[in-house]
Amino acid sequence: MFSWNLFSDLNQMLSYQFMVNAFEVGGIVAVVAGVVGYFVILRRTAFAAHALSHIGFAGAAGGVLLSWTPILGLIITCVTAGGVIGALGQRVRERDTVIGIVLAFALGLGVLFLYLYSGGDAGLVISILFGQIVGVTSDQVVQTLAIGVGTLLLIAVMYRPLLFASVDEDVAEARGVPVRALSIAFMMTVGLAVAVAVQVVGVLLIFALVVTPAAIAERLCRSPGHALFAGIAIALASTWIGLTVAYYTGDPVSFWIVSLSTGTYAIVRVISWFVTRRSSLRAGRLAADSGLGSVTEG
Repeated sequence: MFSWNLFSDLNQMLSYQFMVNAFEVGGIVAVVAGVVGYFVILRRTAFAAHALSHIGFAGAAGGVLLSWTPILGLIITCVTAGGVIGALGQRVRERDTVIGIVLAFALGLGVLFLYLYSGGDAGLVISILFGQIVGVTSDQVVQTLAIGVGTLLLIAVMYRPLLFASVDEDVAEARGVPVRALSIAFMMTVGLAVAVAVQVVGVLLIFALVVTPAAIAERLCRSPGHALFAGIAIALASTWIGLTVAYYTGDPVSFWIVSLSTGTYAIVRVISWFVTRRSSLRAGRLAADSGLGSVTEG
């Protein structure tokens, strides 16, 4: 029970290994999602990240059908689909069409795999839809850490050309940046990040960690470095606070993570609107005063 003694409550909550595992894997995923999500927003590929999560569901179903772990099928499918989307949908105007085609095909495969699956517990696949963070084992924490570190290393290697191509793709291509290869590599990296994040919030709520914190950070920060750190901080806060609230309320963790990140985004949008409106009104008054002064002098 919640006692309002924060230290006592925290110690009591972390006395359970499953909660320690949940906080650890949630922290790893939040960091990865915050970094990758910034480039997802910058490159306008939010739909791709969302589609990859659904494509990954088909991979999880295929993995179970082949007696693999769902996460292995999820990773293989997300990375492969990311490479296809990156190769065929380099330009923004082409990307949505390619994503829609790949998504439809993958969902069709997912339906087939679920139909053919006849043994064991289909809940292994269904849990991918909604996340299973409180069911993560210590081995899965280590696995997630390895994948997360690999994902961050990939982003670090291509950071400068990726940032250049994300801001102005045409100029980057003219300067000799391998834009197509970079697009493929980045989308495969997004596939890895999505596969990891699905463990926390599930396929249906992937926007909560990969897209929403980065979208908030982009509105708050002008420099890429500040936006990256802000995105990580928001994703961490949403995940860890969501875990804590869910522990004491008994509600689904993914619901609270999504609610916190979405609520923060809504608050930032409202504040931005008020600030913009106030600035516009102030500019209008200054212009009016300036015009009135000019008329008076005349």
